[in-house]
Amino acid sequence: MSWLLTFPLILPFATAVLAYLARKSSAGRWISVAGSLLALVAALALFVTVSDEGVVSAQMGGWDAPYGITLVADMLSAVMVLLTTITGLSVAIYAMGEINPAQEKLGYHSIFQILLGGITGAFLTGDLFNLYVWFEVMLIASFGLLIMGGKPTQIDGAVKYVTLNLIATVMFLSGIGLLYGVTGTLNMADLHDAVLASDRPGLIVILSMFFLIAFGMKAAVFPLFSWLPASYHTPTFAASAIFSALLTKVGVYSLLRTFTLIFTLDPGFTNAVLLWVAVLTMVVGVIGALAQTEIRRILSFQIVSSIGFLILGLAIHSPLAITGAVFYLIHNVIVKANLFLVSGVIARVTGGTDLRLIGGMYRTAPLLSVLFLIPAFALSGFPPLSGFWPKVLLVKASLDQGMWVVAAVALIVSLLTILSLMTLWSEAFWKPHPEAREPSLATLGSDRLALVLPIAALGLLTLLIGVFPQPILEISEQVAAQLLSPDLYLTAVRGVLP
Repeated sequence: MSWLLTFPLILPFATAVLAYLARKSSAGRWISVAGSLLALVAALALFVTVSDEGVVSAQMGGWDAPYGITLVADMLSAVMVLLTTITGLSVAIYAMGEINPAQEKLGYHSIFQILLGGITGAFLTGDLFNLYVWFEVMLIASFGLLIMGGKPTQIDGAVKYVTLNLIATVMFLSGIGLLYGVTGTLNMADLHDAVLASDRPGLIVILSMFFLIAFGMKAAVFPLFSWLPASYHTPTFAASAIFSALLTKVGVYSLLRTFTLIFTLDPGFTNAVLLWVAVLTMVVGVIGALAQTEIRRILSFQIVSSIGFLILGLAIHSPLAITGAVFYLIHNVIVKANLFLVSGVIARVTGGTDLRLIGGMYRTAPLLSVLFLIPAFALSGFPPLSGFWPKVLLVKASLDQGMWVVAAVALIVSLLTILSLMTLWSEAFWKPHPEAREPSLATLGSDRLALVLPIAALGLLTLLIGVFPQPILEISEQVAAQLLSPDLYLTAVRGVLP
């Protein structure tokens, strides 16, 4: 199975090398798209194999776990790798219409592929230290994309982004060192047994807070989210799209993985902490979105609010809640990428992203209006779009546990999300342009297909998930079952444990 696990990881880095060599010509963009397409094929092969045969694992270099590097994919990993390649291909195509030759010469496509490789590695690694390594690969690549162009706003956003993420890195690395000192291992499957057998459960719970803070900062939960709205509106729209879709989701993935597989000694305490974090993240995120007038800052705060829903499923920790969180995760990756891509087209045809300075798009660009409304309504939870079903599951899970206030907060936040996004639509599309301009998609020129095609494709995917939710629901239920009962994961790795 090693090739199934390594191909989705190797392909982005091989593509990065080739794209860098071709950075001085237009061939780099085509290499990026071709590499992303091959990665999607590899991810589909991995997903089908995991779906049919169960959890797969491999030991790199023939070194048995827990001493060697373990790659492992259960349904959660396979789903996240597949989502990474879907959004990666969409953004790679979009970048053909947005990224200019100067940025290509600086190595945009190469750095973009390195970022995808780092994200994929984080989803496939089977030990905590290599998770830290992939986090660093992601941080370096994302920093490169943030500062590309060298505008003052980009430098300012990048400094805030890197500073707070380095704090998270210190917390993560400190937690790794202390946990290794207590258990003598960093392999996640091995840690499952070592933690349960530990004679210092109180210390393990304290160490779990190191990881909660580190992963929580990566995921942009309350009160550790300030770096996200300060930076996500500064780079290219293609970079913003891939950031919004995947970077915070790596933090959420890490929380799901570690707090269902490793830190399970005192679920009453950790779940209570996560519940408060989830509720406050939802509320603060949507309030922040309502206070903004710049499109990408609005969407950035909506990312924060969405993370609250994901953490809520982990906090409730029931099969239905985890199912809802995974369904929401799948939907949110697609919708968030799409909304940021749409914002890039809005900027091109209206001249900016400040709602006070743009408008008039509904009459002259009705197609773009529809393409915005699909992910916007989905994010708000309108039936029958993709965001409706996971929110129903999460509210139902809250009510099943007697958490009436939590369910009410989730519903209120959803209503405020509708208000926020409909205000955005009204200002950008409905009201006349302040300068009496006539915005039109025709202004996109030869870039029109590259910019609109991925938006339309992601919008269609959102519609399909909403209208035909059963396959995604079944996948989410399978993920939840594996997370709450990790026997298959442990068996797949234990086959080589001494």
